[in-house]
Amino acid sequence: MQAAASPALRSVVARVAALNLGYFGIEIVVALAIGSVALIADSLDFLEDAAINLLIFAGIGWSAENRARLGTLMAGILLIPALATAYAVWEKVSDFSPPAPVPLTLTGLGALAVNLTCALLLARHRHGSGSLTRAAYLSARNDAVANVAIIIAGLVTALHPSPWPDIVAAVGVAAINADSAGDVFRAARAERRAARAAQDP
Repeated sequence: MQAAASPALRSVVARVAALNLGYFGIEIVVALAIGSVALIADSLDFLEDAAINLLIFAGIGWSAENRARLGTLMAGILLIPALATAYAVWEKVSDFSPPAPVPLTLTGLGALAVNLTCALLLARHRHGSGSLTRAAYLSARNDAVANVAIIIAGLVTALHPSPWPDIVAAVGVAAINADSAGDVFRAARAERRAARAAQDP
């Protein structure tokens, strides 16, 4: 059953990787242009998601134990945007100017559309390859929640110009990433234990 599912899963993760990489390019340009730390954090999420799905593409067909090792690596990758966001927020506090609200809101809406599309594509496969597809599905689903926070930040900034909504949204994106990293690490650890138990006589 796993072998039959692999070609379909490979096709899905390839499309998801392409979508994430494409929107990363769009979002990082807008983020740097308007000085939004929330969009910087979210664009790094897209780059991270592209990397995760490319790793899944490579890891399909591996043994359960090797997939678990790759899942542990992905948990570490999920932490990278959180650390980068912390640095961007620190820089933003020293600048402390609000981003342009309209591009912030529209870019957040575009990101939400991309992440919902990715989550729908991955939903039927989220249990198919253990911690690997769980990592991709959780990341896309949680990123959609983060995108809603970015959209709200844009709307609030339009009504009350301030850098705080953008900063709060960025911190929320970082927290979601850290939580996802924990979920994936625990799934990989459980998968590794199950693989070792199956090998024991």
